[in-house]
Amino acid sequence: MSATPSDLSPSLPGKATSLPSSVAPLLVLVVAYGVIPAIGTSYLFEGILLPFLAFSLAGVGLNILTGYAGQVSLGSAAFMAVGAFACFNFDLRAGSLPLLVSILAAGFSAAAIGIVFGLPSLRLRGFYLAVSTLAAQFFVQWALSKFSWFSNDSASGVIDAPALTIAGYTFEGPVGRYYFALIIVTVLTFLAHRLVASQTGRNFIAVRDNETAARIIGVPVLRTKLLAFAISSFIIGVAGVLWAFSYLRTVESAGFNLDRSFQILFIIIIGGLATLRGAFFGAALIVVFPLVLSRLGAFVFGDLFDSGVLDMAQRIVLGTLIILFLILEPDGLAALMDRIRKGIGLPGPS
Repeated sequence: MSATPSDLSPSLPGKATSLPSSVAPLLVLVVAYGVIPAIGTSYLFEGILLPFLAFSLAGVGLNILTGYAGQVSLGSAAFMAVGAFACFNFDLRAGSLPLLVSILAAGFSAAAIGIVFGLPSLRLRGFYLAVSTLAAQFFVQWALSKFSWFSNDSASGVIDAPALTIAGYTFEGPVGRYYFALIIVTVLTFLAHRLVASQTGRNFIAVRDNETAARIIGVPVLRTKLLAFAISSFIIGVAGVLWAFSYLRTVESAGFNLDRSFQILFIIIIGGLATLRGAFFGAALIVVFPLVLSRLGAFVFGDLFDSGVLDMAQRIVLGTLIILFLILEPDGLAALMDRIRKGIGLPGPS
């Protein structure tokens, strides 16, 4: 019997062979841990990579809540602030605690606050839930400004972050702080990936798609919603620790304002909802975009393109991009990258 074309297709010249889907993540980790520290400059670490890692982790946390569980939140910066200030106070007032324990305690503190402000989700949804989570933003900022105990009675409200020391090793300098942030982001992203692939993740998606149907098939809707708020707030709280301890090197409530909450929301909208990769794509755009815009504006308009014009131009262009993504590519950069990957024959994510 003669062979059919399908029988011969694996051996045809130029036919792309399938590669394991784990190749791309492994290559990214090799570059992140080996190549970038060897060739990166101080500006690359402090101006781009450190804020990118903190934003990416915050985007992962919010995507679990909004992308997977369908619960809208506008209070992400508040949970970042809780994590940062809680970690500072655990480290300050319980000096015998290892830094990793302080970070975990800070994450659980943010999770507890997240559960409290997630209680309205048991009755509210959509726009009304978004407004109720906005209360977390205002309340946390008010509490941190009103009670100086949180900032160790600092007159300015700005406090220096402690040294990043784990098991006797101090992560010093831009490269050290980059490794510190990268390790935490890698571990939590891996755990988040395992979570969304588990039964818990499937419960999140069931609640997001149809609460009534989820109840009928036995999903504990109320518990699932609160669990989504807790897990999301935990991850965002740890992202707040990275933002303050690794990037800014200071802890202050002004660094976690409402604009920061909207930035994180824009990250998951642009990157793509219900995809962890989208958080990294969106964070990359949010971090790099102002730098590119400032260089381009200075080149085209010269001295007329000052900081005020830059800020306004950034808001206008970013808002336009969000509208275009919602209309033309609602699944975000992650879907766009998937189409490019398929076009050149690269393996997809697992």
